Amino acid sequence: IPVVWHVISKSNTVAGGNVPDSMVKANIDAMNEHYASSGISFQLTKTTRTSNAAWFSGVGPDESSQTQMKSQLREGDAATLNIYTVGFESGSGQGLLGYATFPSDYTGNPKDDGVVVLHSSLPGGSSTNYDEGKTLTHEVGHWLGLYHVFQGGCSGEGDMVSDTPAQETATSGCPTNQDSCPGGGLDSVHNFMDYSYDACMNSFTPGQVTRFKQQILTYRQI
Repeated sequence: IPVVWHVISKSNTVAGGNVPDSMVKANIDAMNEHYASSGISFQLTKTTRTSNAAWFSGVGPDESSQTQMKSQLREGDAATLNIYTVGFESGSGQGLLGYATFPSDYTGNPKDDGVVVLHSSLPGGSSTNYDEGKTLTHEVGHWLGLYHVFQGGCSGEGDMVSDTPAQETATSGCPTNQDSCPGGGLDSVHNFMDYSYDACMNSFTPGQVTRFKQQILTYRQI
């Protein structure tokens, strides 16, 4: 899957968003390790760099700034993964680690397609407990068509994947033997589609891989 990475910064420092190519590469490499067993891989084809303090600070899911940013920078088609790194300092995105669009969203709004992550969540970044690059792996999971493992709580179809046990709420930290819904098994605290600390996350299930392969074939022609 071709990747176009857009570095958004408010200053020339790493703290100001100007992450070096080495950190970008480290996150692509980490993500390829995380997805290796699924048989898909990601190739960085281009990196763009934009100095824009308003975008760095204020981009969020419901902000006009993110529409402006994506409409100016997004490249490729439904099969091209666009990644934006920002600071999430204000507005509806304040405090986020990241957010993403789903495959089925593409047709209705192609320019909106992509993944936005906190610049300090890259490997070696300054986000405590979220500094191994797994935020990107999680958000790309959404871009491929996966829901959170806690989607829908204890009832209903949940995340549409049968081998992830129903889970009431998002996990924080890395608890052992967490079981928030009766029956079905322990919560998927080690799953990339939970909210656990990076050190805790290490897996996708076969059912998740089957789902995202169906999703990207249907909606992204991958």
